[in-house]
Amino acid sequence: MTRPSDRHRPGKTRDTGSRRTSRARRLDGGAGDGGSALVDFLLVSVLLVVVIMALVQLTLALHVRNTLIDSASEGARHAALAGSSLDAGAARTRELIGLTLSERYAGDVTARTVPDGAGERVQVVVTAPLPVLGLVGPAGVVTVRGHAVVEDQAP
Repeated sequence: MTRPSDRHRPGKTRDTGSRRTSRARRLDGGAGDGGSALVDFLLVSVLLVVVIMALVQLTLALHVRNTLIDSASEGARHAALAGSSLDAGAARTRELIGLTLSERYAGDVTARTVPDGAGERVQVVVTAPLPVLGLVGPAGVVTVRGHAVVEDQAP
């Protein structure tokens, strides 16, 4: 048989000591971990975005460098053809750079002949900005060279 003092009265709540239990949990570290998952996610996300942006930047810089090397080599091959000139090779290099990247990368293009052990070769030198922060922003400088053996004139 239950005593009337043990029964719960409607409309009244009994204090079961839950406040004391949650305080004890907080002191032990049990209840304070609720927001740590959000902080962990934020820190890992920021780090992941920085790493991905660095990879994209590296890829962009390598693309610009490889395109400049290919354009300089093609310009040197064009200038080395029989009946062609150094100016034609430099113009071809500027044209290719303008078509693939931008005209601002084709600002400093020079072509000259270089003595070789068996004859001469054409050297095309391109000095262009290397993008450091995307295609906009500060830029470094890259210098690339393309070479080709000069063809002999047919008699």
